[in-house]
Amino acid sequence: MTVSARKRIWGWWFFDWASQPYNTLLLTFSFGPYFAEVARAHFVALGQSTELSQASAQAYWTGAQTVTGLIIAILAPVLGVVADGRGRKMPWIWAFSAMYVVGAYVLWWTRPEMPTLFWSAFWFSFGFIGMELATNFTNALMPSLAGHDEMGKVSGTGFAFGYLGGVIALFIFLLFFAEDAKTGKTLIGLSPAFGLDPATREGTRSVGPFTAIWYVVFMVPFFLWVREPAIRGGEKLGQSFAKLGTALRALKARPSLLYFLIASMFYRDALNATYALGGAFASNVMGWSVIQSGTFGIIAAIAATIASWAGGKLDSSIGPKPVIVLAVAVLAATIVVMMNLTPTSFFGTALAEGSSLPDTVFYGCGVVIGAAGGVAQAASRTLMVYHTTEHDAAGDFGFYGLSGKATAFLAPAMITVATTALGSARLGIAPLIVLFLIGLVLLLRVNPQGERGGA
Repeated sequence: MTVSARKRIWGWWFFDWASQPYNTLLLTFSFGPYFAEVARAHFVALGQSTELSQASAQAYWTGAQTVTGLIIAILAPVLGVVADGRGRKMPWIWAFSAMYVVGAYVLWWTRPEMPTLFWSAFWFSFGFIGMELATNFTNALMPSLAGHDEMGKVSGTGFAFGYLGGVIALFIFLLFFAEDAKTGKTLIGLSPAFGLDPATREGTRSVGPFTAIWYVVFMVPFFLWVREPAIRGGEKLGQSFAKLGTALRALKARPSLLYFLIASMFYRDALNATYALGGAFASNVMGWSVIQSGTFGIIAAIAATIASWAGGKLDSSIGPKPVIVLAVAVLAATIVVMMNLTPTSFFGTALAEGSSLPDTVFYGCGVVIGAAGGVAQAASRTLMVYHTTEHDAAGDFGFYGLSGKATAFLAPAMITVATTALGSARLGIAPLIVLFLIGLVLLLRVNPQGERGGA
């Protein structure tokens, strides 16, 4: 079956649409806060105080993410180089898609009273690894989709389309499934759909199967329309591993790529931590419920949708590097605002009792984080394409995946140390500013044209 170039691009965009709910629903705005509730109850049952149980719950969640990040960091470049050598990426995408679906679906069994948190964290991580590695391989198909002049639009529109999918999925889930822990009703006052029992949190727990089914349905266009360029022959496994060593050593001769990978290692780590802890921050600092956090997520995702699309056009106009620099600077400034916000004060100024300003400002922070984060991710993907070729894309995007996960432990660890030392969850996010600023400084050494522009 002949597939047009435009349809291939649409099929490729559908991966973002299909996979985004793992981040939007599971990681940040639905399962993440729910897991925090379950974990807090678990540690309280073990005799811990409320404050200590909050710290233990956050440590368990970030600890699981740290291990997951290390696994991805090891596998991404290795499998990328193997795929480049074999000339096939689609079989890997099929395999990691299966991991995504299984890992998400099994989260249904995360009950309010669990004897252990291990299996819930394990299956979340299993699916998350599948999602991240599948993303690396789908990103590696980008050089075959369009020319450099159109790459920014393709990448930005893909992120926008993905965020739109995340918004719609989250909106549907909040309206018809996720129940308030106190009332047992959804956002619009309904009982959870399909007779799901709010007493055992079946509505909220259904986020796992919901995410899995969403992915299965919307990956159909991807697998029908996306085609790999035909490559003859293929390397043996030993040759691929030898190529990995050669590629690692060759990074010294590719200074722009090396600086970009290191820079993105810091600012993407900070951005990922901002996303991962957003729901917990809303709960711990602002005292928000899961439904409030979900509403916050819808607003942030809508902002990301619009900004990613607009950022893609700006990327194609002025290039990805200036776009990334602007977005990362805005993210750092937003963290400063969040650090100076409490339910009763703003930048040290006490507010009238019942003031709506804190909630309004925090919603604004969500809009800015969603917008700037979406733009930064889309433009980073474009700048990575500027630093690779169609033949080396999987391996180079494996390094890109590695740079995004090599220090996955760093932001959570720094936040944990800062929170403990300062005795404040609000001030404990200060290390994110440092990581964003390090990324900004290193970006100054990156060639705006990538490896097309010379050394």
